[in-house]
Amino acid sequence: SELRVVLLGNSWSQSSSVGNFILGETKFNTEEEPDCCQRERGQLKEKEIVLINTPDLLFPSILQHELRRPVENCVSLSDPGPHVFLLVLQPEDFTEELKLRLCRVLKLFSDRSFDHSLVLISTPREESPGFMEKYMNHPPLKDMIRKCRYRFLWRKNLELPELLTRLGQIVRENNEKHLSLPRGIKQSRPHSSSPAETR
Repeated sequence: SELRVVLLGNSWSQSSSVGNFILGETKFNTEEEPDCCQRERGQLKEKEIVLINTPDLLFPSILQHELRRPVENCVSLSDPGPHVFLLVLQPEDFTEELKLRLCRVLKLFSDRSFDHSLVLISTPREESPGFMEKYMNHPPLKDMIRKCRYRFLWRKNLELPELLTRLGQIVRENNEKHLSLPRGIKQSRPHSSSPAETR
């Protein structure tokens, strides 16, 4: 069976690094950010995994209407729909403004995107004693984790089996169903039908 995961975040290099970590090989270039989404496949035990990596959609200069094209591109690449959104966040850079932008991006996919999301917190560039507790109390990050039903992992010391287990848990919590994305986005119409979930 196939597991489709969309990588979203505020750093292409970080999300690419996570994608390569999952695939066990360098498929995403961490240095050069493309202007469109990139899809890569890998085989993990009996499951095929499809990763869709997105360019930085949280960049402040990107206007709301400019998000539609990359979101449509991501919808097409994850057809018939993603199972999980993996939100790769750099904690010291994750401001209230970025949180609001990330929420808007997720809602462009579906109001139910949060039910399919896992927050993966990158290791801060400057580690200090107690940094995990410090960032867990950082309001934008804390609120994002709450919106995602308190599903989160730290990148530091993360083993691949643990990450894959958490992805599998999210799929099971959603009854093995992927997120069915609104037809309105797929067809670029302003009105969308209410999203449903299908296998």
